[in-house]
Amino acid sequence: MLEKNREPNKHIIFFFVAIGIFMSTLDGSIVNIALPTIMKDFNTSLSTVKWVMIIYLLTVSSLLLSFGRLSDINGRRLIYGSGLVIFSAGSLFCAISASAGFLIVARAFQGLGAAMIMSCTPALIVDTFPGPERGKYLGMIGAVVASGLTLGPAIGGFLLHHFSWRSIFYINLPIGITAAILILVYLKGSQSDVRSKEPFDWVGSICLVISISGFILVISNGYNWGIVSFPFISITLVVMIAAGCLVAIEARFSFPVLNMNLFKIRLFGFPVMAAITLFGALFTMIFLMPFYLMVQLKLPSFQAGNMMVIPFIFLFLIAPVSGSLSDKIGTRFLCTAGMGLMMTALFLLSQLPPDATLIDVGWRMAIAGMGTAIFSSPNTSAAMGAVPGNRRGIAGGIVAAARNLGMVVGVSMAGAIFNYMFDLLTHGETLNTYRPELEFAFMRAFSLAMAAGAVMAGIGMVVAFLRGAER
Repeated sequence: MLEKNREPNKHIIFFFVAIGIFMSTLDGSIVNIALPTIMKDFNTSLSTVKWVMIIYLLTVSSLLLSFGRLSDINGRRLIYGSGLVIFSAGSLFCAISASAGFLIVARAFQGLGAAMIMSCTPALIVDTFPGPERGKYLGMIGAVVASGLTLGPAIGGFLLHHFSWRSIFYINLPIGITAAILILVYLKGSQSDVRSKEPFDWVGSICLVISISGFILVISNGYNWGIVSFPFISITLVVMIAAGCLVAIEARFSFPVLNMNLFKIRLFGFPVMAAITLFGALFTMIFLMPFYLMVQLKLPSFQAGNMMVIPFIFLFLIAPVSGSLSDKIGTRFLCTAGMGLMMTALFLLSQLPPDATLIDVGWRMAIAGMGTAIFSSPNTSAAMGAVPGNRRGIAGGIVAAARNLGMVVGVSMAGAIFNYMFDLLTHGETLNTYRPELEFAFMRAFSLAMAAGAVMAGIGMVVAFLRGAER
């Protein structure tokens, strides 16, 4: 136990924070390689199993800003430590799931914990390293995030090959519980345990969750419902009303969960929109490629997992370089070029033949990784540099939420397009009954979804260019 007024060791705090963000980031990329196996194990469809990814990302996107604000009020030690406990419990529920429905609910619970962890991470680093070391340790956290994304598919493929898909959730338990206990005990009385009496924007938070959740529901299931159906029309109306209320409430609330005034800054609003399109395009690929590799090419899980590492390796290696380069030449060109590479990669993936070699697949995925790396750091730098210093905390939360929202949109859109085309061409067959005669339908559905991702990246390229140059 800490003595009164004694601050804990900064490097130990960093270690605890790094464990939590690595675990939650790893879980965002480790599960996608297991989706074909989970679909087969539960004898379900792609339209169902996609929610194993969507619900996790949706929960994080919806609650990230709210928990960031709550951590300002209730202290980051409580929010972060509780997030680790909830994430670990969610991992256990995922591991023992007896049905696809239970697994999806457990993933939502896990996403709740991840949102609490991710929302506190930047602020914990800033609290702990308020001086000139801040940039160094924020950069190190960025490297930890990239490592989680990079290692996830490979670790997932290894565990699938040697054990079962349930093992990818079991590995979180000892790490998460240990880190939670140490954080809750070690940070007691520290700067991160300070609380505030400022009010919390409950109404705005609820409107934000309804807006995002309803929007994703419409994207994911609109093709099944039909645009003139009662579910489509009613949910769309609810989303519009909730979004309208959110804008009205946030403009009047003294401590809003979503500061709408920031979007009046062109060099902030446009990078946020660009981030949504970039990560939407990226996760179109991340979601569908395991099915192409394992169902169409019939690769074993560990080999498919190694292939899925390719874009993240380039992200890990190039992102720091692009960030430094943007300080010298500006961010506009790099962001536009990165989007252009992503658009090119998705178009090339849409042209893959049904019997592609691993080299054919690998170099296309490498281009996607390069595009993401060249875009990401400069785009974040542009957004954060455009806002006043006293607004950078909430601005960082909005940028992070935009990335996660893009991921959800990408998975939802890709799953909807693939399901619609595959169902149309096979008259109701599913991937669980996949056989050689369905190859044409699979490839047409895959190509159309990838092409849609390329269009999304193309829109993002225009947005990145039109935002203008830095002043």
